[in-house]
Amino acid sequence: MGGTPDRVFVARLAGTAVFDPRGDQVGKVRDVVVMLRPRGLVPRVLGLVVEVPGRRRIFLPMTRVLSMAAGQVITTGLVNLRRFQQRPTETLALGELLDRTVTLQETNEEVTVVDLGMEPTRARDWLITKVAVLKPGKKRFRRRGELLVVDTDQVTGLSLVEKNQGAVHLLATLESMHAADLASVLHDLPPKRRAEVAAALADDRLADVLEELPEEDQVQILSVLDMERAADIVGEMSPDDAADLVAELPRETADYLLTLMEPKEADDVRRLLTYEERTAGGLMTTSAVVLPPDATVADALAQIRNPDLTPALAAMVYVCRQPLEPPTGRLLGIAHFQRLLREPPSALVSGVVDTDLEPLRPDAPLEEVTSYLATYNLVAAPVVDSTGRLLGVITVDDVLDHLLPENWRERFAEVSRARA
Repeated sequence: MGGTPDRVFVARLAGTAVFDPRGDQVGKVRDVVVMLRPRGLVPRVLGLVVEVPGRRRIFLPMTRVLSMAAGQVITTGLVNLRRFQQRPTETLALGELLDRTVTLQETNEEVTVVDLGMEPTRARDWLITKVAVLKPGKKRFRRRGELLVVDTDQVTGLSLVEKNQGAVHLLATLESMHAADLASVLHDLPPKRRAEVAAALADDRLADVLEELPEEDQVQILSVLDMERAADIVGEMSPDDAADLVAELPRETADYLLTLMEPKEADDVRRLLTYEERTAGGLMTTSAVVLPPDATVADALAQIRNPDLTPALAAMVYVCRQPLEPPTGRLLGIAHFQRLLREPPSALVSGVVDTDLEPLRPDAPLEEVTSYLATYNLVAAPVVDSTGRLLGVITVDDVLDHLLPENWRERFAEVSRARA
């Protein structure tokens, strides 16, 4: 196991790149799989959960790990691409053991697990030999708590499932993750742990993560939250994703949730729910950049710089008569961001709009929407009613979500590895 340090702390492995012997990246470490053992035996490390292209998670046995050093993991190159399925005897070190309350045998004091140290044996096994724990702080002496690293056999309770575990230290290891990657982590956690992580996430962060999860996971997470908080989180989601989620809830739950939301957000969701799923109306969002005709190019560029906008939503500005909230006044045209970049900042957006494209109607089927985007090389398109009022905007990512098969991420991963 040359090149591997004597001890590796698992929290530092999160996000570490995994390479084969040729130097080609295989994926990134997302967790460490351990087996908790009875009668005082220290936990054994079975392998790593590695995320490969397409957000597919596979199991990499420790016997396939050549080294773990210099911020990278080197494998033997023999990787089984079968999706990781956690067995009943297995525990995820990051996902399930961080934040667990254990007891120090010497002082009988309850402490919180913040990291785990693993070491190789002469027999090439890996064991969890060290536990980093945080003592609770005291008002006058240890406000932030005291960090200790102790031998694993000096703590008890590591294998006991905790009722209210919390997720502060787990989230600290995942805070830099893209929302889509964090969603993948949540998807693989047991329901209890998933709920604890969701409870610890900020509302806006959880809303971003929910948008990346399958609908059954969204419903499960929402079902364990307080209804008022659930309403706040749904309100933070983009209107189209919020409508898709609300549509999956029982009717009474959905109605009550909408009454708890801010009136404007609830109205947007209710309006989107009136359209058939695979139509322009069912695909669109009301989160568009809408400006009046007397706005300047500088105004438009300032609007599309909003970091909360997706690239597709920031790709064009919709120029409309008052009111400017969908459903707006009559749509006058669209201004592509590339055109805006070529114009003087003081120019009016009404002078640079494209009026040649006929907008989509809300009852346009998915096939028509797809053809429209492809024909005109667009990443977003306006949807108007019979009087020309802007109802919403369709983006290409929402269209792709409805066109690709449910297992497209798994198939993408397999194709990516075949080309490597």
